[in-house]
Amino acid sequence: MTEAPAGAAPAAHDTPAILLRDAAFGYAGRTRVARLSLTVERGSAVALIGPNGSGKSTLLRGILGLADLTAGEVRVLGEAPVRARRRIGSLPQADQRDTSLPVTLRQVVGMGLYRELGAFRPIGREGRRRIDAVLDRVGLAPFAQRRFGELSGGQQQRGILARALVADPEMILLDEPFNGLDRENRETLLALLREVRAEGRTIIVSTHDLEIAREACTHALLLSSGHHPEDPGHPAAYGTLDDALTLEAVAHAFQDTTVELDRHTVTTTRETE
Repeated sequence: MTEAPAGAAPAAHDTPAILLRDAAFGYAGRTRVARLSLTVERGSAVALIGPNGSGKSTLLRGILGLADLTAGEVRVLGEAPVRARRRIGSLPQADQRDTSLPVTLRQVVGMGLYRELGAFRPIGREGRRRIDAVLDRVGLAPFAQRRFGELSGGQQQRGILARALVADPEMILLDEPFNGLDRENRETLLALLREVRAEGRTIIVSTHDLEIAREACTHALLLSSGHHPEDPGHPAAYGTLDDALTLEAVAHAFQDTTVELDRHTVTTTRETE
């Protein structure tokens, strides 16, 4: 077997999914989350946990190359985030999408192929087959021709996940995907995440729900908000679930020594000042 020359770039499967070295992200010159130094190995499923304002959404956007890198270094799937974006599927927060557009669920899922095919090229027979397969996978095949805005919140979430999966991404980013879901849709989405993880894809999911972390993830990254509103968020803990989800780490992340942990969420008893 021929050995790789010294100093050669590692093979794609040897590079981590995400590498951050003292990285900071923000917008228009303002840093929103900083001091990030960690490695996410491929196939990991990371729960991103922290209070509002700690920079969870900004970090996800930074991984996609949609937030400014204000300090440090970031590599995603061995590339700069903008180049790696074509290999990533994402599910944004529900309140960030426009449900008034007159498009069907099938058309929404087909948008996941635009980056691969080009927005103005026909999807073709193979594309249609992939759309049918992923709609069946998320349990929405009977609703393919339904107008997207007429679907329930849970069905919309599964539809957006189908849009992310149809391009066969190496990584999936999900920003608070379980907010507002009833128990049935929650369990369906949780089962889909476990399937995606079993396929070896890397998952980063922002959530306040510890049940999701424990049932769908291998690791957790806790982010803490600054002591003042203008302070950027920063990491409080990162590691396996047992190492990261400790009372001490969660108390640090939420700036509250009265924090309690249960199966479902983080609760505090501190009164708002």
